[in-house]
Amino acid sequence: MYAIIETGGKQLKVEEGQAIYIEKLDVTEGETFTFDKVLFVGGENVKVGSPFVEGATVTAKVEKQGRAKKIVVFKYKSKKNYHKKQGHRQPYTKVVVEKINA
Repeated sequence: MYAIIETGGKQLKVEEGQAIYIEKLDVTEGETFTFDKVLFVGGENVKVGSPFVEGATVTAKVEKQGRAKKIVVFKYKSKKNYHKKQGHRQPYTKVVVEKINA
């Protein structure tokens, strides 16, 4: 059984037991989080939402909060003596999907 959920402005296909990295959630490590924006539930019984499946939820346990590797943003304009170097680390939340309730 799998589901397609929406979180952080993105749509993700998840299965039970799968670990996923998503946009940062304001939840502490070890707690459970319930995704209620379920777009699709697949498996033996297929349910398609318009836009969301009513009553369907995905329960996940927050395993880790962290920040991704640093990327360098370098802006440069030739012959104008303009350059700007900036770093960025995107925060993320790692969750493990425990149950898909359809």
